[in-house]
Amino acid sequence: MNDNKSIDNENRGRAIQEMFSAIAPRYDFLNRLLSLGIDQSWRQTLVRMALREESRAILDVACGTGDVSLALRQKTPQARIVGLDFSQAMLDLAKIKIDRAQAGIELVAASAEELPFPKADFDLLTIAFGIRNVVDKKKALVEFYRVLKPHGRLVVLEFSQPQMAWLRTLYNFYFFKVLPLIGGLFARRSAYRYLPDSVAKFPSRDEFVGWLKEAGFRQCRYHSLTFGIATLYLAEKLD
Repeated sequence: MNDNKSIDNENRGRAIQEMFSAIAPRYDFLNRLLSLGIDQSWRQTLVRMALREESRAILDVACGTGDVSLALRQKTPQARIVGLDFSQAMLDLAKIKIDRAQAGIELVAASAEELPFPKADFDLLTIAFGIRNVVDKKKALVEFYRVLKPHGRLVVLEFSQPQMAWLRTLYNFYFFKVLPLIGGLFARRSAYRYLPDSVAKFPSRDEFVGWLKEAGFRQCRYHSLTFGIATLYLAEKLD
């Protein structure tokens, strides 16, 4: 049974990886188009709330084309910053941006479930719009905890369901009906069917906070952004 589950997870993870590699060239453009540019504001909020003076070593998981990593670099010019993603195609695009900005960010191709770093290596770990694409989310959270130093901080930015019923209805119509049509004009339509489905299947805010606590994190909390369309989770490793 466990072997079958492991194979299913591996196949699913490979399919998600291939999908994101396929849409990589249009990823930034579609993010701006489909969010009306709001995603950039959300990322800036993540950076503002994540950073502390002691943030000297930072891991940006699911870094994609490098937007959060670069925003972190602007605020912490002396920090060691590592961007990690499971899609080499995304990392190739991130490298172009990083080289152009002379930002000095290290890029690593790996999965969130198996981070290639020693225990207690980072002061801060960020992941923006990536945790829902991780097949074994609980395993990834345990890995995040492992690589953080004592008193290190985890900051997760993810899409979520609006809390107001009328807005949730409009949001779901846009996500399930309009978004796949628009996205399909520029990239794989299946990728933009996957997006709303992955958001719908993501645990509730309180359930995800429970997962964070289960992984060992404390001082877990969340902030709703733009009427709950996105949620920012913060947690700390105390020991």
